[in-house]
Amino acid sequence: MKNTLILFVLTTLSTIPVNAQFTSSNLPIIIINTNGQTIPNTTKITADMKVIWNGDGQRNNITDPPNHYNGKIGIELRGSSSQSFPKKGYAVETRDSAGENLNVELMGFPAENDWVFNATYNDKSLMRDVLVYDAARKTGRYASRSRYFELVVNGDYKGLYILFEKIKRDKNRVAIKGMEITDTSGVALTGGYIVKIDKLDGEDIGGWNSPFLPFPGAHKPIFYQYHEPKNSKIVPEQKNYIRQFITNFETVMNSSNFADTAVGFPKIANDTSFVDYFLINEFAKNVDGYRLSTFMYKDRDNKDPKLYMGPVWDFNIALGNADYYDGWKTTGWELDFLTTDSYFLQNDAYFVPTWWKKLFAWDHFKSLIKQRWAVLLQTSFNKDRIYSVIDSLTDYLSEARTRNFQRWPVLGVYVWPNYFIGTTYQQEIDYLKSWITTRIQWMSSAINGFTDVQTEQPVIPQSLEVANYPNPFNPTTTIKYSLPSSGNVVIKIYDSQGSLISTLFSGEASAGSHEIKVDAEKLHLSSGFYPVTVSFIENETTGIPAQTGVVKLLLIK
Repeated sequence: MKNTLILFVLTTLSTIPVNAQFTSSNLPIIIINTNGQTIPNTTKITADMKVIWNGDGQRNNITDPPNHYNGKIGIELRGSSSQSFPKKGYAVETRDSAGENLNVELMGFPAENDWVFNATYNDKSLMRDVLVYDAARKTGRYASRSRYFELVVNGDYKGLYILFEKIKRDKNRVAIKGMEITDTSGVALTGGYIVKIDKLDGEDIGGWNSPFLPFPGAHKPIFYQYHEPKNSKIVPEQKNYIRQFITNFETVMNSSNFADTAVGFPKIANDTSFVDYFLINEFAKNVDGYRLSTFMYKDRDNKDPKLYMGPVWDFNIALGNADYYDGWKTTGWELDFLTTDSYFLQNDAYFVPTWWKKLFAWDHFKSLIKQRWAVLLQTSFNKDRIYSVIDSLTDYLSEARTRNFQRWPVLGVYVWPNYFIGTTYQQEIDYLKSWITTRIQWMSSAINGFTDVQTEQPVIPQSLEVANYPNPFNPTTTIKYSLPSSGNVVIKIYDSQGSLISTLFSGEASAGSHEIKVDAEKLHLSSGFYPVTVSFIENETTGIPAQTGVVKLLLIK
């Protein structure tokens, strides 16, 4: 297993040839001048950017006047392992003359101000991210748009780059409700949020540790990061809400009634988004999947109260381009590897949340995967369509890629974490196509073996189970309880001081699942915590509760 970060076996900086002769391109040209400043790793510096783009199919000359953008930007280095490569990636923010965010339709994208300049250094096909994002969009979900260009920084030709949209809330990106710092109560507090699981790189990092370890004995918990609102902008009420929401999701997923349609996964999460996320990451055999560059979002309750997976992000070492964690294999589920391999579990620091393994062990979820795969084989994962995109990009990049590989001579040389090392660009493309074909064939065979589940059988727990959704709530929430056998049930709600407010239910109930609604308006409740006890009385003679479950409701008005 080659998991050592071998970055520069190809050359040293002193032996990189002088810039390829660059006078014009069939691609857009971006020219950046930092005015003598070094581009830092954190905290963007102000620089000048010019974009020469005469439109699709037109020639762009380095001497042409900037006709698409000519103004200020903020710029910093981006990436984690990739920052050690000689070819750097950048995070760019378009700005006005006063240094404020400036929304622009950069190279045909919907107007925004946050952009990613992807260096695509260790992906010698130059297109893995583009292919996967394209497949993701074919599922009907948002994934970043892409545009190739050639870059010059301070007079230095940097090669071929890809413009991507940064993942953020926007009507043309993650289309959820925007939040203000004043959104601290009621339905306004419920969304929208973007949360991510990732390395702690970059600036403005904040979040919380999950109370549920990814596996028994794990030396590190899952850390959920605030992505939007970002850490410097999110207020305490919003932090508490999204943390409670995700923790409630994890609590449900770690309970025996996670499959229940009333309060379980189907109630809390958009199941198709989880299925699509799984299929995209498994199609790509993404060694970072589920545990890095992993995004989740939640909209405002009056728009959509469920949790969504996505958008997908970062596939430069996917599609057979990783020589570790079985990333090169066209067989096997990457999720299985990342949740069972002893070397990975003992030596890595970034793990998969425990609920992914539970989902994939659930026959109903596998049935959804099977149904969705049959549909997406005609669109997202149709081999002929993917081949057509690859062939089109190969032709489109024929000129620029030659200059790029003159500037960065990586063909035929190992760059971490390459599994296949082609001596020519065509060999890289042939390997990519062959790998994709074999991977689709294996997935189709494996998925065809999944059981078709039409209906879910009632879950009878071995002991009392109690959960509720949503929590926090306003004005109603549903308490769900499951009984191991028939008996008497008493449900009571208390104030934060322990005083009884009301007996919500007292009577007989059969084995299996039940639910009861709590209406804050009918009970005249104000904002605060309200413990609810569910007592299962097994012996009618003594009236002694055999089992009692407690949930703490949080009402936010």
